[in-house]
Amino acid sequence: MAELSLNNIVKRYGALEIIHGADLDVKDGEFVVFVGPSGCGKSTLLRMIAGLEDITGGELKIGGRLVNDVEPADRGIAMVFQSYALYPHLTVEENLSFGLRMNGNPKADTERRVRHVAEILQITELMKRRPRQLSGGQRQRVAIGRAIVREPQVFLFDEPLSNLDAELRVQMRVEISRLHKQLGTTMIYVTHDQTEAMTLADKIVVLRAGNIEQIGAPLDLYDDPANQFVAGFVGSPKMNFVEAEVVDVQAGKATVVLTGDKTVRLKVPLSDPSVTSGAAITLGIRPEHFGVAGQGEADLTVAVDVAEHLGNTSYIYANLGAEQLIIEQPESRSLGKTETLTVSLPAARTFLFDAAGKRLR
Repeated sequence: MAELSLNNIVKRYGALEIIHGADLDVKDGEFVVFVGPSGCGKSTLLRMIAGLEDITGGELKIGGRLVNDVEPADRGIAMVFQSYALYPHLTVEENLSFGLRMNGNPKADTERRVRHVAEILQITELMKRRPRQLSGGQRQRVAIGRAIVREPQVFLFDEPLSNLDAELRVQMRVEISRLHKQLGTTMIYVTHDQTEAMTLADKIVVLRAGNIEQIGAPLDLYDDPANQFVAGFVGSPKMNFVEAEVVDVQAGKATVVLTGDKTVRLKVPLSDPSVTSGAAITLGIRPEHFGVAGQGEADLTVAVDVAEHLGNTSYIYANLGAEQLIIEQPESRSLGKTETLTVSLPAARTFLFDAAGKRLR
């Protein structure tokens, strides 16, 4: 196991800068997840850690050792890719042992490691099969096992579950979490799926356009996003954003009206003293934070467009002017198309953002 440190890491392709000075400290044994939209640089950053991409600037240390120019095989890392990348002509046992055998590892130690990994991943009965005889989930277990058998200091995962169906993704997510607890090894995991990030990570790194927007524990990012981008990216269904206007500022509180329904006035605490009356802002509220009508600071009536009934929870897609809202309601089975719904807006559960996405409270 090892800690990992990125200090002002930069990646350029010619004049085009892809990663803009990333700083990150990963503790020994920590599970860190990189998330962000496609093209944000998360896989590029992971590949630089692995040594598969050159580092243009900054310092990368693994276990306190500078590894900028160290070959991938000598960094003490193992990587699991999106594609299983198994040798089709080899059995599961031969795939697991291949790297150790090529490096001249003693036969007895290789057999011991392979048996141990097979037991951990519960694939002992698959050892004589070839990849074509395995399901997608079984192939991914073998790919993970091939990384474990090397006994690396750091595990790197590059969207390892994206080729699996929904049920297998959930199953493998649980197994990877259990594996981390069992091994206690430092793990860095890349995904575009924020549900994977929320359920797996000790710490999430949110990236956008080559910049790290925020680093923190999953629930810290959920409850206390640094800006509108993080607020909208973390959480499923995502946070609702409603255009609003500040009509009064007094004693650290702003009175705002919603652009889609100017009769709705809400007094919200401010943390930014530069906000003035007349400012155009965005109000954010998560689907589950709408309250019962009459029990918040203001009530909002919306036209129901679509209702998704999922058993104990319903997601109501409603229209507020030109904007669509997602409202979570417990067992709202009677709601359907063309009906209206009245909910409350609790000021304590709302966020305010300026035109640039900066958080105002």
